[in-house]
Amino acid sequence: MSTVAEHQAAVRALVSSHWRPATEYPPLGAALGRVLADDVRTPIDLPPFDNSQMDGYAVRADAAAGPLRVSGHVAAGDPITAFPGGAVAIMTGAPVPLGADAIVPVEAVGAPGEFAAVDDTVELPAPVEPGSFVRARGSDLAAGAVLLEAGTVLGPAQLGALAASGLTTVPVRARPRVLIVSTGAELAEPGEPLAPGAIYDANAVSLSAAITLAGGIALATGVYSDEPGHLRLALEAAGPVDLVVTSGGVSAGAHEVVRDALEPLGVRFGSVALQPGGPQGLGAITVAGAPTPVLCFPGNPVSSLVSFELFLRPLLRGDRPVLRLPLSASVDSPAAKHQVRRGRLTDAGTVELVGGVSSHLLAAYARSDALVHLPVGLTRAEAGEVVEVWRIDE
Repeated sequence: MSTVAEHQAAVRALVSSHWRPATEYPPLGAALGRVLADDVRTPIDLPPFDNSQMDGYAVRADAAAGPLRVSGHVAAGDPITAFPGGAVAIMTGAPVPLGADAIVPVEAVGAPGEFAAVDDTVELPAPVEPGSFVRARGSDLAAGAVLLEAGTVLGPAQLGALAASGLTTVPVRARPRVLIVSTGAELAEPGEPLAPGAIYDANAVSLSAAITLAGGIALATGVYSDEPGHLRLALEAAGPVDLVVTSGGVSAGAHEVVRDALEPLGVRFGSVALQPGGPQGLGAITVAGAPTPVLCFPGNPVSSLVSFELFLRPLLRGDRPVLRLPLSASVDSPAAKHQVRRGRLTDAGTVELVGGVSSHLLAAYARSDALVHLPVGLTRAEAGEVVEVWRIDE
């Protein structure tokens, strides 16, 4: 039996030996949610010039307290000019005149929003410190510095920073094409009549959604049969893909279609010290004439999603946010297995478990926003005991 860490390492080695994503250069408007392929450096200083943090007056910090003549007016978007002395009325974001080195807020010398006219005077209440209310050139980042590191997922703030640097395209990893094959004679397409003994196929939809949110391109198909030949035909009919994920048919019983079809092709099957998600398979098979990694997950829907979270998502999207939180109630766990329970964060700063241990409780998973990890060797955790929690709603 493998540990979770050992199986994670095996999956990483398998996938990385076959999938080496190309680099694409989409425009920023099409890059939301993509993953950077390379470090990106800013070509300019951020900000590119000294500018005012406040509406106020630009002055020299060595000016004494007392009256100063208003010698000019600068608005955002105006060119950078030399400081003529005295006090220059300046708006938020406007370039600080060359030679001035501090800003006096307008409300410090008068009513908010009311500026003195050029050639009038303003009363400086006290000397100011150099740099006061000045956003210095390069204070966010200097030209040539790394703006975003490879592996960064591009969200609103990241795209905004790229745009602020003047960049129009960005190097991202090509999205992997993932073929999802749900298997089992007991499955039926959602919406079709449900025969006695049949269940609807939840894994095709849930795994497709998980792959898509992780930045992949999901291609789902169902093999609603326990005949190994049917699965092999479905794989032979598939076009080129970067990865195959199957669900179901991986245990050691009879009618294990995935194991029966793929074990002769060199795919390895075994157990991981994990609950749910113990039965697992991995290897490389030929799809569309090319060796392609295949990950074989259990068929119970919670087992399938937990397997995705632990073994595949980190390779596609990176690690989930990890918290250390106290349990809201006590829980038992099998000593020999890493148990993953579904949970929900509370307003009290704890995590409460949702649903039971069983791997068919998909509705309970749907009401959860976290995975709670109870490691090997832990048989019981009391209320208030701190455990590792993964956020799954981000």
